[in-house]
Amino acid sequence: MNEKIMELMTPEIKTKVDQEIKQMKCTKNFRSATAEEWYVFLPTYQDPQTKGAAGKTIIHYNLYGNKEIFIHTTVIFDDPELHQPASYPMVYALADELVNRLVGYADTLLSVHAGANSFQAEYVN
Repeated sequence: MNEKIMELMTPEIKTKVDQEIKQMKCTKNFRSATAEEWYVFLPTYQDPQTKGAAGKTIIHYNLYGNKEIFIHTTVIFDDPELHQPASYPMVYALADELVNRLVGYADTLLSVHAGANSFQAEYVN
């Protein structure tokens, strides 16, 4: 059988991803009693209009104490370069890192908005 396996994370892309993650900074902006908003700053990417944060992460918490309900996390990347299909490995790695840093081990429904690289995922502990 002829399997077609394609490696998305080439050594060059991995180096670039590692560099972005290493220098990633997040600043918290109060949103409401049930949600947090975090601005995401990256060394290579930025919002084209404001020249500021490359994106933001919004985390909606459950305050009812039901452990079976997921935390809803939305990541929005504003830099058009992150919307290009070639940037998918970068978008995926950045979103994964944001969930690890900001949400931790909680069960999470993730929605990533990055143009053609948008996706949804579940993180279950």
